[in-house]
Amino acid sequence: MDEMSFQQVYQTHNDAIYQYIFYLIQHRELAEDLTQETFYRAYKQFNTFREEADVKTWIKRIARNLVYDHFRRKQIVKFIPFVNTDDRVEKETPSDILERGAAVANLYEALKELKLPYREALVLRKIDELSVKEAADFLECSEKQVTNNTARALKALQKIYEERGYTYVTEL
Repeated sequence: MDEMSFQQVYQTHNDAIYQYIFYLIQHRELAEDLTQETFYRAYKQFNTFREEADVKTWIKRIARNLVYDHFRRKQIVKFIPFVNTDDRVEKETPSDILERGAAVANLYEALKELKLPYREALVLRKIDELSVKEAADFLECSEKQVTNNTARALKALQKIYEERGYTYVTEL
């Protein structure tokens, strides 16, 4: 693939990769930095991409490895979010954020409470809308594990919502 096609890949997948990283780490500036690093690494390795997998999956795997490397470097055993409540901004216009309102803020706050494997399964299945098989392939685990982690994440999310008095959105 040539440089022009990489530019198309970047334009097509940049927002989705940013969202994926942001949902995992809940920190806007760090998500932006890791997104840049993801595409830098993808660009450096682009000539080795064999197109055996979907390019979005390939880039998302690079992003996932960078997120995990970041936490390993910080020696964080249990995921501890380091975002303050004013940093819940994603790449949306102000009117978009107002429209989605408190529901989005509540979701971000609740997601921070989930264990990373639960959060990751939930993001892949319910937000990125991957199938169980696609999520299992991406996470390199069994479909059963993805199903269990998603169910446990939803149950934990519902409990968090109940504890905080949030309105639980069943269609997540």
